[in-house]
Amino acid sequence: MEAKLARVCTPVFTSHPVRWLGLLLLCSAYLQGALMKLFDFNAAIAEMEHFGLLPAKPFAAVVILFELGASAMVISGFCRWIGALSLSAFTLMATFIALRFWDMPLGQERLMATNAFFEHLGLAGAFLLVAWYDLHKWRRGETDWS
Repeated sequence: MEAKLARVCTPVFTSHPVRWLGLLLLCSAYLQGALMKLFDFNAAIAEMEHFGLLPAKPFAAVVILFELGASAMVISGFCRWIGALSLSAFTLMATFIALRFWDMPLGQERLMATNAFFEHLGLAGAFLLVAWYDLHKWRRGETDWS
């Protein structure tokens, strides 16, 4: 049964457009976040200050450039593994800074922060898998990085 289903799904889900869409969706939070910060830079500065990242203005600018640049690397395939590892590490750091659910009192806010914390761990894991896949291709000597 699994083999039959795999034969049906393989042509669609191994296509380049589906891979590109998957990478775009994986990076969507970073693209959206960077664009929101770019279009409302004062809010980006306030966010950095809220989390104690000072000086806030340079931190906000670096985060915007980082999120856009690393996402472009992942989506385009240019040094994809570097962009993916960078976004994985960034996600872990940001998660431990912004979603400290263990410091919150019991209640709805803590529940939401706990869920978001573990969702972000999953996102970091997905980027690790992207890097693993690309480095595995490099190790095998494959040169098609698209």
